[in-house]
Amino acid sequence: MNRKNTIPIIDSCSIDLNNKTTIHIDDLSDYVIKHADMVFPHKHNFYHFVLFTKGSGDHIIDFNHYKITPFQIYFMAPGQVHTWNFAGDEEGYVVNFSVDYFQSFLLRTDYLERFSFLQGKIEHLIFELKENCRSQATDILDKILSAKSEGLSEDYIRTLLLQFLLYVSISSEKEQKDGSNPYNHKIFNSFQQLVEQQFKSTKLPSVYADQLFITPNHLNAICKSYIGQSAGEIIRNRIVLEAKRLLINRNLNITEIANELQFKDNSYFTKFFKKSTDLTPEEFRKQL
Repeated sequence: MNRKNTIPIIDSCSIDLNNKTTIHIDDLSDYVIKHADMVFPHKHNFYHFVLFTKGSGDHIIDFNHYKITPFQIYFMAPGQVHTWNFAGDEEGYVVNFSVDYFQSFLLRTDYLERFSFLQGKIEHLIFELKENCRSQATDILDKILSAKSEGLSEDYIRTLLLQFLLYVSISSEKEQKDGSNPYNHKIFNSFQQLVEQQFKSTKLPSVYADQLFITPNHLNAICKSYIGQSAGEIIRNRIVLEAKRLLINRNLNITEIANELQFKDNSYFTKFFKKSTDLTPEEFRKQL
């Protein structure tokens, strides 16, 4: 774990610095016991998901609170902040896999982009598996557990994990519909990727539109058709989310956070943050 960063980052899929594996799967109850000291806001540099087969309590992902329910599944992309408050009765599966886990296995390097729940968007990252899908999903994860413990071929394990992701995508009905406009979908995904890369330095929708070779009005129309928000709202929400993540670290003062987000001064950052949250950064920090 790297504690030199502004937010603690877990940087090994196995949560074990002596074992730099590219995939880790564990029984959830065992995992929680082994990592009981990790109940603090942190983020990962790998993909992480949990399937609860039973349990109670709650977990927090990017400042959104969720109550645990049986067969709830949540996915986290690298960089998202989370912590949990489990009641001690949780059962299920936890899986971590590296960003490049499928890179040498699939010809399409962007293949994982087809899964909306792996993109870190709050509207897609958590849902409950339908009753008729549960046994199939847990069966695949049991096979991965067995394959890992028996030291079977890594390619075999990759195919099982890919099978699980495809199955969840189909059963959750959150995968992009075939009837949608593929050009608009590509533009929207590209815009989201650009925002993720440039939100600190680039805050104007028109700059993103120029990079995508479309007009700002066209970009707004595409964004609103997918999530009901304008391009400007998407950019502002990403900046506010990063500000909240940085406010977790009480060793950073407000001026340092404003500088990190490339605001011209502390006052402008405070006004921007309050306009979006109805709280000043200091007030938000006191609520953490």
